[in-house]
Amino acid sequence: MWTVVYIARNRIEAETLKGILSNEGLLVMLRTVGIPHLGDSGNVEILVPESEAEEAQEILQMAIR
Repeated sequence: MWTVVYIARNRIEAETLKGILSNEGLLVMLRTVGIPHLGDSGNVEILVPESEAEEAQEILQMAIR
């Protein structure tokens, strides 16, 4: 089961955070939220397997500061 751990403001932020999580060895999936015609400027959910959610949130808290 995949769990949303963060909602990025745009595709660039999501890809950056995905890279950070991936470098820590986590599986990461991105999913566009809302209106598809917004392209890269729409919100993007960052998802990880449920078993990795707590670790992912800790890593993201450090990265977003």
